[in-house]
Amino acid sequence: MENLIAAFIGITALAAVVQMALLVGIFLNARSTGARVEKLAAQLEAEGIPALATARKLLEENAPKIAITMENAVETSIMLRNQVQRIDVTVTDVVDRTRLQVIRTDELVTRTLDRVEETTDMVHTSVIVPVKQIAGLLQGLTAGAGSLLGFLRGRRRRNGGPEDEMFI
Repeated sequence: MENLIAAFIGITALAAVVQMALLVGIFLNARSTGARVEKLAAQLEAEGIPALATARKLLEENAPKIAITMENAVETSIMLRNQVQRIDVTVTDVVDRTRLQVIRTDELVTRTLDRVEETTDMVHTSVIVPVKQIAGLLQGLTAGAGSLLGFLRGRRRRNGGPEDEMFI
């Protein structure tokens, strides 16, 4: 049994040595990590804190200007929207008025063309038809007078009238 106790004490001692080696390794690793963290903290303190302070100072100094710029942008946007709405109303009004004028012009041209056509028909009926009838009547009278004169000349020639005397 003594051997068993000696073996158990040996195994326990060996486990304690292994645990001690692991703890030394963890300690060395933690120490190097701590050194790196301290180096990063020093760098952050040296560079980051002044940069943050400068940024904060710029923000504090320019905050009123930024607020004014934002207010101006909002006012400009509102004014621009109002102007666009007014332009839209004006353009819509102009388009509507133009459409009405086109309709009125179309009606005026249509009425004028209808009246010109009616006037042409009336002139044709009241002037051209009677003129043609008078021209036909005059042609008939001229033809009748020509026939009558031709008939009278023919009689004189047969009777030995003055036309025969002039004949050589």
